[in-house]
Amino acid sequence: MSIAIVGAGAIGGYLGVRLAAAGEAVTVIARGANRAAIQADGMRLIEEDGRELHTRTLRCPASLQEAGPHEVVLLTLKAHQVGPIAQDLRHLIGPDTVVVTMQNGIPWWYFHRHGGELAGTQLTTADPGGLIAAALDPAQVIGSVVYPAAVLTAPGVVQVVEGSRFGLGELSGETSARVQALAQRLIRAGFRAPVTSDIRAELWLKLWGNLSFNPISALTHATLVDICRFPETRALAAAMMREAQDVAGKLGVSFRVDIEKRIAGAEKVGAHKTSMLQDVEAGRAIELEALVGSVIELGRLTGTPTPHIDAVYALALLLARRLGEAGGRLSVQAA
Repeated sequence: MSIAIVGAGAIGGYLGVRLAAAGEAVTVIARGANRAAIQADGMRLIEEDGRELHTRTLRCPASLQEAGPHEVVLLTLKAHQVGPIAQDLRHLIGPDTVVVTMQNGIPWWYFHRHGGELAGTQLTTADPGGLIAAALDPAQVIGSVVYPAAVLTAPGVVQVVEGSRFGLGELSGETSARVQALAQRLIRAGFRAPVTSDIRAELWLKLWGNLSFNPISALTHATLVDICRFPETRALAAAMMREAQDVAGKLGVSFRVDIEKRIAGAEKVGAHKTSMLQDVEAGRAIELEALVGSVIELGRLTGTPTPHIDAVYALALLLARRLGEAGGRLSVQAA
């Protein structure tokens, strides 16, 4: 199976190395120092137990056009990075290509084949300007929920923090041959790849943590375990989750675990910096709209108040704006 991975960062690199090691023909789209390192010596993956997996078989072309069409395209970019390259993705996609969206947050396709009065609604926070919807056919899309935590520690080097699960699901809820085939490829590469009949509910379960822990960590520079063990931030995260649960409930989504269990799961991850905190420390744009702004937008659409989410969003938005204006980064260091 020919697989293109757009965004060979932490998650993209994790997938790419394992899939290539399992014998798949993998193309990775990377840039800068990361691309140079992959072209020179492939990619190295440091697993949870310290074992290393090194592959030099990854194809890393200079452009999407040079890469050409593939059977499967894994989009492992951050949510806000997809729109600007959406039109160029056509070079990777043929009539039978499967496009797997692996972004955190509410996806651009959320209301495709959703049913109800909001069917077909386009979310401005998920797809500003409608760039993604204009470029990609949702009929070719399989949704995915990314559970692992990993870090790009150096160009061409990925370290797994924990996890190997990538949930998969058709937007229609059916168990198709193509989603089963994709799941088997991931399983053969050593991942857990359960196929769900309700990918939206699975997205909300992951989003529950992202919408709370990510901005709280970006604002406080605390790790997951720090947030969960500090009573005030634990309570704030729970309040944000309750509001999100109310919004999801209006959309027909129910959660298979309760809030305390979800927080306990995050606590078990330990001293992990969320992706949003990593971006703040590195001076990169943060995924604020897809993770937090989208829930606020859905709250407005469903008439559901989200005061705690609104407050944290406002603070994180100002932080992002200030860092962007200054072209700076922010981290806590020993005096």
